[in-house]
Amino acid sequence: MKQLLKKHILVVLGWFFVLLGLIGVVLPVLPTTPFMIVAAALFAKSSPRFHQMLLNNRWFGAVLRDWEERGVVNRRIKVRATALIALTFSISIAILYQHLGLQLILLSIALILLFFLWRLKEDDKDNINPT
Repeated sequence: MKQLLKKHILVVLGWFFVLLGLIGVVLPVLPTTPFMIVAAALFAKSSPRFHQMLLNNRWFGAVLRDWEERGVVNRRIKVRATALIALTFSISIAILYQHLGLQLILLSIALILLFFLWRLKEDDKDNINPT
């Protein structure tokens, strides 16, 4: 009974993090990938079906598989995430053009996100220089 309850709680938490990740696709303050990584970890312990569903997803499945198998993020993904963060935060900062304090907060959040994003380990084959 206790194991079944634990499994159900982990599944509910997994879907909660999937939802946060999907919201993060639209809102620049919520990063999608970390939430999906957490969801995949929760599903790995509670629902092989949902775990496989995330790993096979055409939009973020490859990123999750790379993270799960080797603990790496592809440089191309980092560059895309950086561009998306820059774009969405720039729009948000522009919308708040008369609120310097809020603009500075958004800028700080963006810089923190980028700092942590670029600290993630990259796949060695991404860094090979073809010369």
